[in-house]
Amino acid sequence: MTRRPATPLPPPKERRHLRETTALTQAQLAERVGVAPGTVRAWESGRTTPRGRKREAYAKLLKTLAEEAAAGRAARDPASGPRNAAGANRTGPEPEAHPEPEAHPQPAPHPEPDPRPEPEARPEPEGHPQTLPEPASEPLPEPRPAPVALTPAQAFDALYEFGAPALVRQTYLLTGRREQARESVERAFQTAWEHWPEVARDRDPVGWVRAAAYEYALSPWQRLRPRHRRPEPPPADPGDRTLLNALLRLPPRHRRTLVLYDGVGLDLPETAAETEASTPAAAHRLLHAREAVADRLPALADPQVLHRRLAELASNERLGAARPPSVRRGGERRARFRTRAAIAFTVALIGTTALTLRTAPTHYEPPVSPGQAVRGVPPRVAQGSLSDEEQELRRKLRDQWQGGPERLRPGLE
Repeated sequence: MTRRPATPLPPPKERRHLRETTALTQAQLAERVGVAPGTVRAWESGRTTPRGRKREAYAKLLKTLAEEAAAGRAARDPASGPRNAAGANRTGPEPEAHPEPEAHPQPAPHPEPDPRPEPEARPEPEGHPQTLPEPASEPLPEPRPAPVALTPAQAFDALYEFGAPALVRQTYLLTGRREQARESVERAFQTAWEHWPEVARDRDPVGWVRAAAYEYALSPWQRLRPRHRRPEPPPADPGDRTLLNALLRLPPRHRRTLVLYDGVGLDLPETAAETEASTPAAAHRLLHAREAVADRLPALADPQVLHRRLAELASNERLGAARPPSVRRGGERRARFRTRAAIAFTVALIGTTALTLRTAPTHYEPPVSPGQAVRGVPPRVAQGSLSDEEQELRRKLRDQWQGGPERLRPGLE
């Protein structure tokens, strides 16, 4: 049984562009596909990919949006159609005019006029014939050894060594804490190692890890950790200290947008996709963040100067990262711990269920209703304790022989 190939989809950036070109919101597009708005947001950011019937419906809707956008462009520029048609008519006969010299098959035993003079001038010794495999000496360096397929661990190590140092510096701009930035990046790479097949096929693996690191670093529960209550030493340079304080005063979403756009250098649609916001919302956040920084530091009103100062602030701090093998081993230990915890919880649940089934009653016993007083009937009085004489009499009666003739024939007095 063969599986039908999946319906092709445009890249995530083009999906968002098609939706915004046709003036559709994520909620409207989600309603037309039949999913939640958060699902559409994840599709446009590239974090998840639709499957099955939802993928077919989404691809069909995107195709319709592309046709509507093309029709709208054609309506706005009606001259483009005839121009293209005329161009097609002009370019049509050109390929047929080129083979015209081939219609005169003149015998040309020596193809000296046709080849370029440079290739023929290379073999300087004239004694060598033209058929001498002299060009074979040039391709010798060209054949390169076939690329060796990297193992998943080697590919992960290469990705970590390439992206970890820059991601630690970027995360430091978001948190202002060196250890938290380092831990966030390591935790993001551990998550990437757990989902390595998905990350390896992603069009931007560094962006995948960056989004995970930013989410972990800006999580609200970080404030509850005891380490967060202890302040870290600020940067040594007063200018860097002022800029870092201005960044930390921004709301987390504005700070993240500013770092992605002016620090990392992403364009506005990519910034909006990574922050899971619309493009106008990302633009407003960026403008507000720039205004807030410019109010405290007027010299950074120019975006170019701000970009340079953010790079300098991140580079002045010595922020190291752990080695890739230790990060992978840490992720594997966390995965084993979670697996064992899940197994232990499952075993405890099964044991509790078995104990309950073993000790539970097998039949229903109706509860005894409480007694009620009946008018005219005295309450039943329980027998009280025996006196000493009564207890002595009862003991004597029990100790005597019960089957003797004395009980049958009473004796004469």
